[in-house]
Amino acid sequence: SAWKRAYREINSFERQLRDFGAIIIKFWVHISRQEQLRRFEERKASGYKSWKLTDEDWRNRDKWDVYAQAAEDMFDKTDHGLAPWNLIAGNQKKWARVAVLETLNDRIEEGIARWNAQHGEQSTDQ
Repeated sequence: SAWKRAYREINSFERQLRDFGAIIIKFWVHISRQEQLRRFEERKASGYKSWKLTDEDWRNRDKWDVYAQAAEDMFDKTDHGLAPWNLIAGNQKKWARVAVLETLNDRIEEGIARWNAQHGEQSTDQ
């Protein structure tokens, strides 16, 4: 199927990037269906945030279960040692932002250490 081919292509592309020395960091920030509805209602009622909400957003809420299954398939097929997914709980925005930054920092440090180990370079830590 087209999806299986796409997953193979994604994994191949990520492998090429990694072999070149890139640090690949993938995030999925998940919010609950209830939290999404709360945010949509807040945006709808707010003049300065209403531009963030479209009719398409409301229509897509009806497809929640299909999208959730597609995301699970994506994680299953594209989560690997070369480029693992980092799943972040997103119901609390500030906590999620800090979690993303901390994870980003950790993954960059891991990537630098891996590069140094593969190329016989010493750590730049002092």
